[in-house]
Amino acid sequence: MAKPSGAKHYRALFISDVHLGTRGCQADLLLDFLKDAEAETVYLVGDIVDGWRLRRSWHWPQAHNDVVQKILRKGRKGARIVYIPGNHDEFLRDFLGTHFGGVEVVDSIVHESANGRRYLVIHGDQFDVVIRHAKWLAFFGDKAYVTALAANTWVNVVRRRLGLTYWSLSAWAKLKVKNAVSFIGRFEETLSEEARRRGVDGVICGHIHHAADQDMRGIHYINTGDWVESCTAVAEHHDGTFEVIRWVRPTEVRALPAAKEQPVAA
Repeated sequence: MAKPSGAKHYRALFISDVHLGTRGCQADLLLDFLKDAEAETVYLVGDIVDGWRLRRSWHWPQAHNDVVQKILRKGRKGARIVYIPGNHDEFLRDFLGTHFGGVEVVDSIVHESANGRRYLVIHGDQFDVVIRHAKWLAFFGDKAYVTALAANTWVNVVRRRLGLTYWSLSAWAKLKVKNAVSFIGRFEETLSEEARRRGVDGVICGHIHHAADQDMRGIHYINTGDWVESCTAVAEHHDGTFEVIRWVRPTEVRALPAAKEQPVAA
């Protein structure tokens, strides 16, 4: 595919947990990122559209529509687009194996990197015991998260007026609560074990809104983070190496350091 002037070109991009249809979605920043980044393959790793929230109240501003159109436009220009539904867009699991406007819908897929390593790409909610066995609790947690995001908005209004950078209240709380940190650790271990069981070299997932790129006893574990607070994506370079990218503003993109230390959202 042709490389637009000024755009960064990657072998593959992995994006998850955008939550289009919610007020917390950072659609404008995602659109800026998509304008800056091109890839041969774009993996949408679940929770791109938030069906849970849209069923309760309709919120779909123009920026959300622009994100969808931008992704479809990448497909028309030659990129392969693969959509892997998550729990918030689980309605798409009724259409596994189909194509919508050039977008492939699959439950999971194995991605082979440029250096021959194989990665299981999956949203990850299938391995969340709350989602599997107590979905009502997940809905309750979702409402609590919305409340935290609303509080976070006002905190950052004040911070912007003081000339300070964005700060995530819910991420800070998550990393301070022992049970939440323990949940993240168990999730990472479970997904890594699933990758080992399937005989692949690594796993690329989303779901927990916690970006990561680390070795889990020989399994390369990568989490894409989210586009609600942390605004992170994963890119594979043409040499087969991976990078977790945090989009800060249209003129400033930087790689994240050790992902376990990042204040990204739950």
